[in-house]
Amino acid sequence: MTLPDCAAVGRIRRPHGVRGELVVESLTDEPDAILAPGRRVFQGTHEGGLFVDPRTKEPRVLTVTGLRPFKDGFLMTFDLVGDRTEAEKWNGRHLMVPVEELSEPDDGQVFVHELVGMQLVDDATNAPIGEVVEFYDLPQGVLLEVRTPTGLASVPFVEEFILDVDREGRTIRVTLPDGLLEG
Repeated sequence: MTLPDCAAVGRIRRPHGVRGELVVESLTDEPDAILAPGRRVFQGTHEGGLFVDPRTKEPRVLTVTGLRPFKDGFLMTFDLVGDRTEAEKWNGRHLMVPVEELSEPDDGQVFVHELVGMQLVDDATNAPIGEVVEFYDLPQGVLLEVRTPTGLASVPFVEEFILDVDREGRTIRVTLPDGLLEG
C-alpha cells in the first residue's frame, strides 16, 4: 500500500470520563466537516506524522463515532477507543487526514506540514535568511525553527513577521525585528 500524504487535523489532549471520550484540539478550519461522525481519520504520531503499524505496514484507520464542542476544542469518540484505559494510550497523538480530502488553503495560506523545507526571504533585501527545518504548534501559535548560516533560530509564524507565503515557490517572505535571529 502506498502511504497517503496526510495533514494533521487534530491533536488528542487527554481522556475525558470512563467511556473512551477524548479531548481533541482542532488543527483545521473545518472541524465540523473533517472530524464529523462517520469520517475516517488516521492515527498520527506525537510529532505530527502518520503512524504506520509495524505489523501490517499500513496506517491505523479510526472512524469518528462522536463529536461535540468542549471548552476550546471537542470531545470525540472513535470506534477503536472504547474505555478510559485505551483512551489514555492516545494522549498527545495527532489525527491525520489525506491532503486530497482537505479544501485547498486560501491564497497566502499554507498547510503547516508544508512549512518544513520552505525558505525564509527578507522582504527588504530579498536575501535568503534560512530554511524551515521544523515547526512547533504551541498554544500561542506556530513557531518555526529556521536553519540560518549562523545556526538555528526561532521565528513566530505571525502576521507581524510573515508577509507572504508562496506555496508553489516554497518561500516565506518576512520582515523581522532586529535581533530576532541572534542567539
